[in-house]
Amino acid sequence: MTTGEAALESTCGIDISPLVPKQYAAYRPLIAEALLFFVQHLPPHRLAAILVTQHALPPDAGMSERLAALLCHCPTLHKLGQVVARDRRLAPELRQHLQTLESMEPTTAVSAMGDEINRELKDLSAGDIRLESTALAEASVAVVIPFAHLRASGSDLSEGVLKILKPGVEECLADELEVWTALSIFIDERCEYHRIPTLRYAETLETIRELLRNEIRLDLEQQHLVEAGRFYADAEDVKVPALLPFCTSRITAMERIRGHKVTECRNMPRDTRQKLASLVVEALIARPVWMPTEASLFHADPHAGNLFFTDDGQLAILDWSLVGHLGKDERIHTMQIVLGALTFDAQRIAQAISAMARSTPNEQALRQVVDRALGRLYREQRIPGFRWLLSLLDDAMLSAGLRFGEDLLLFRKSVLTIEGVVADISERDSLDWVLPLTAIKQFSQELSSRAFAFPTSRQFGTHLSNLDLLSLYWKVPSTATRFWKHVWGNWLRVNH
Repeated sequence: MTTGEAALESTCGIDISPLVPKQYAAYRPLIAEALLFFVQHLPPHRLAAILVTQHALPPDAGMSERLAALLCHCPTLHKLGQVVARDRRLAPELRQHLQTLESMEPTTAVSAMGDEINRELKDLSAGDIRLESTALAEASVAVVIPFAHLRASGSDLSEGVLKILKPGVEECLADELEVWTALSIFIDERCEYHRIPTLRYAETLETIRELLRNEIRLDLEQQHLVEAGRFYADAEDVKVPALLPFCTSRITAMERIRGHKVTECRNMPRDTRQKLASLVVEALIARPVWMPTEASLFHADPHAGNLFFTDDGQLAILDWSLVGHLGKDERIHTMQIVLGALTFDAQRIAQAISAMARSTPNEQALRQVVDRALGRLYREQRIPGFRWLLSLLDDAMLSAGLRFGEDLLLFRKSVLTIEGVVADISERDSLDWVLPLTAIKQFSQELSSRAFAFPTSRQFGTHLSNLDLLSLYWKVPSTATRFWKHVWGNWLRVNH
């Protein structure tokens, strides 16, 4: 155990080392030191509350339980726990405890919120709002309270929920975001000390800080809900909660969605679970990728607590505090990478990655990254899938020092979360086969309009021009020759 880990264990009773997957063992000292730095830089009264909670746990409480209890006290760490709660690389016991953070049992009494709700809604013509006595759920920054709404006519009774910020959450978030500013610099320095790759954590964490600030901007969430409603308007199997007219900057009023978390489906038939998993991938990944628009909306916090399977069989996507937008250029460059992989054209792939990046690449290192990625396709004798693409971009960041746009990194994080959710819904892997199927469907819908399109136009949802498709067609024979030559060469080396 390192000095940092020992100090953390003495402070909170947590030895962090077994919680980090073996493949990231080199990062264990850094993670322990970063967590210790974070906790020790909180205001004294908050640190005292954390220690009281830790001492109140049973003496035999495991490290996973203690870590989950710590995260409950800190909105930013709570959010981090939700993001990784379904990551299959983590130990099952840790994942189980982290999953309790997705949608916790309420601890904030509705009676304690009553005065603030009345104060917020007093100037609105909200009619008669009757709050239920118990909240539905409690998340990192807000409490969700169900209510019945009796309209002024006295005849119509409708159901809804109020999402209201927890008391004192703004102060807690401000405390923690200030710590994160110093933490980002600390992490970069400790990376050098431990001689592990630095990925410019200061820049990455600054992006995260801005996103977390939006968690308490319920007025922004209300705008996102309207945008999401338009984005999914033609998706019959997807439900976005409709806003109700009495929203304020601290309260979001919306329709009540009845259902359960998508991961609570083990008693469903296998086919039903597979369809649900495919729907999650199609709605949250494929739809944003294959939209022809200049900017495509995506949900940036798709943990299982925000995804409901409704009683009438729809996928309800909740909590639109955090969103991102994929630009058209990013999706065009992504498809150029795929075309390069299909034709084993390393130069085309490297050029597309460079065009997508926000920094000048080390060309030699980038070419090595591309060659390794193509080598995996050769060895495994398969076409490039979505995971292959993500692995390529991850390697480009780590080995070639590339930086990508904030929204692209946010989308990568969202995909990681969705992967874990989908794996807990269905045993069958949906990510690498749903996306190609939706691409084929999108392409078939474009055929009639392609006949009249300019050869270089990429206005389509597949982000490919007719010229791109023609170049792919002409390269098929030479690609097949290179592929089988490589396979035959490998066979000869192995057998002789």
